[in-house]
Amino acid sequence: MNQETRWTPRVTVAAVIEREGRFLLVEEQQSRGLVLNNASGHLDIAESLPEACVREVLEETGFDFTPEALVGVYLSRYRGHDPVHNRERDLTFLRFTFCGALGDFHPERELDTPIVRTLWMTPEEIHASRARHRSPMVLRSLQDYLDGHRFPLDTIHADASVAHPADFGSR
Repeated sequence: MNQETRWTPRVTVAAVIEREGRFLLVEEQQSRGLVLNNASGHLDIAESLPEACVREVLEETGFDFTPEALVGVYLSRYRGHDPVHNRERDLTFLRFTFCGALGDFHPERELDTPIVRTLWMTPEEIHASRARHRSPMVLRSLQDYLDGHRFPLDTIHADASVAHPADFGSR
């Protein structure tokens, strides 16, 4: 397989955020309607996984967030019709889910499109709304968090080349 046709998953980050027994989720508009998801999104160029999670939580909820542990790494696949582009899609996601401390709320921030609102839900409410979850990773990461899965942040290493690409050809 050549480099041009090599399959690569989409790398995403997410946050499981708990406050007083409730968990922060976002309700977002997708092609199949309003769905529930963790604050989450794609890894951008030149950022570490924890940095991406901090950015995504702020963009999607208006809250500052400090990752304190990695809850888990999840692989899932979505196959279905993309009505916007009128084509079939086959996407694989590699998701890194963090937990941590919720910080200040910034009510002046406009939430990212397609976020409609944020919700604080109990584990029972999240389980009962399973049919509305954007992906199976919402429930799985919640369950792993509730089961005590915590891995130190230094489990993940971002080389300096992520922020400052090195010229590997000159080595």
